[in-house]
Amino acid sequence: MSQDHAFLGVAASLNGRRWVGPDAGQERLAEAMGQQTRLPLPLCRILTARGVAAENAQAFLNPQLRDLLPDPRRLKDMEKAAARFLVALERRERIAVFADYDVDGGSSAALLLIWLREMGHQATLYIPDRIDEGYGPNVPAMQALARDHSLIICVDCGTLSHDPVAAARPADVVILDHHLGAETLPEALAVVNPNRQDEDDSLAHLCAAAVVFLMLVEAGRQLREAGHKGPDLMGLLDLVALATVADVAPLTGVNRAFVRQGLRVMARRDRVGLRALADVSRMDQAPTAYALGFLLGPRINAGGRIGEADLGARLLATASETEALALARRLDDLNTERREITDRVREEALAQAEARGTEGPLVWAAGDGWHPGVVGIVAARLKEATGRPAVVIGFDGDHGKGSARSVPGVDLGASIHRIAAEGLLEKGGGHKMAAGLSLSRAMLEPAMKRLGELLLRQGAGGTGPEPLRIDSILLPEGANVEFVEQIAQAGPFGASAPSPRFVIPSVAVQGRRIGTTHLKLTIRGQAQGPEIMAFGAFDGPLGPQLENSGHRLFHLAGRLEINTWGGKSRVQLRLEDAAAAD
Repeated sequence: MSQDHAFLGVAASLNGRRWVGPDAGQERLAEAMGQQTRLPLPLCRILTARGVAAENAQAFLNPQLRDLLPDPRRLKDMEKAAARFLVALERRERIAVFADYDVDGGSSAALLLIWLREMGHQATLYIPDRIDEGYGPNVPAMQALARDHSLIICVDCGTLSHDPVAAARPADVVILDHHLGAETLPEALAVVNPNRQDEDDSLAHLCAAAVVFLMLVEAGRQLREAGHKGPDLMGLLDLVALATVADVAPLTGVNRAFVRQGLRVMARRDRVGLRALADVSRMDQAPTAYALGFLLGPRINAGGRIGEADLGARLLATASETEALALARRLDDLNTERREITDRVREEALAQAEARGTEGPLVWAAGDGWHPGVVGIVAARLKEATGRPAVVIGFDGDHGKGSARSVPGVDLGASIHRIAAEGLLEKGGGHKMAAGLSLSRAMLEPAMKRLGELLLRQGAGGTGPEPLRIDSILLPEGANVEFVEQIAQAGPFGASAPSPRFVIPSVAVQGRRIGTTHLKLTIRGQAQGPEIMAFGAFDGPLGPQLENSGHRLFHLAGRLEINTWGGKSRVQLRLEDAAAAD
């Protein structure tokens, strides 16, 4: 990307962002790749922007799990964890699965429950209530499980749970997690976590469900060595893909292969829970990474956020179509309720943050009665609106629970761990891009001040809004289904692998408000071309500026997708920014 000149001369867009685009050198690389590989030039532009060399283009476009799957034994304690798992299966011991209440936790639990069910064994599912128990294992729950189970497997949690793990004796505890570890680990039988401090970070990008999948791969290997056969693991990749996308894990390396293959598995509609959820979500096209992150994921999360914590995991694990449909409908209703709660908290948090000031290294807001199940979503909205790490905390009396979201290049989890170790939080943990915390009201101001200092050292808030990176100019008539299908070959798109962003230059638009915050645009005088949707446009300057813009010319920046409705497919530009062209 060329940083020297503003793309199309846009130094300050309607959202106040500088546009940067590809330079001449990148265009030459793309043209050379096209000549060498015979791939379409738009696709070559995306590949070269991703740093893919021409000789590696085909391998990138067709990621194979057999080539990219790491040896599970690269992770410490993996052999021990799988061996204890198989001993419990052989001896028909009672096994409990203790999981986090989000999509990654639910998917991780479902992987274990389904695998064990196919081996003729039933396990107990336990997911803590977000409000009453909070995140991760707690002493009473672990003591209760240990009374009736000889093996407790903690998934997507447990790495920092020293006291609860100790309280589970005499049961054995196996931890399969990915959250950042402390200097010491709980006294569990095994702690399998690519983010342990004594790991080399080469697998730090894996979500918990991927760690669980690798444990099942190792279990399968040990079974084969003993002359036995385990369940087909490839059929479980839809759950790994769902968790990878919903947990915003980077879609690089083996994660690309997990999601690419998992989407193929999901398209078969074999898993009754995901099929029912797709139907109630009105998902009438082949699954995409976007659908996992924005249609299915939020609904699965809704149970843990504001309803019964185990609804999502039960949906993913069930083999009953009747139960699946009932759970899917319940989660859909809860997601509608969750959106209403989120909108209210978001408005209050944004007003508070703006009043405090959004120019520093950290943006934060705290309020009484803010539902702890939505503070993470609101923190993400604040981060997107300000371009800075954000923390949102809901207080119930003197006790506050919060979530934090970061921006690229700023390790938020490490800073949260630091202030927790300094005694400024009751509890805190997470990873680079997201973290959770709990604190008393007296701790609030000192903790946020100290967190801001630590984030400033990492460069947070040092500049204005991040530049908007543009991949290419696109004329309206070129935005057709064939073109979108061409560029989709470079997917799946998501974290660390964003879908390409195009600019339709110098067009006049007419707008129609959809609901209270969205805006639908059409290009004046253009019979062919994409539909244009600006979601949340009236939460910022895009809606007011574009709704009644007359015949003024604008450059429109966004990402292309295929919108299928009523059996018809049409290209849609999801608008992210715009700039005056005249």
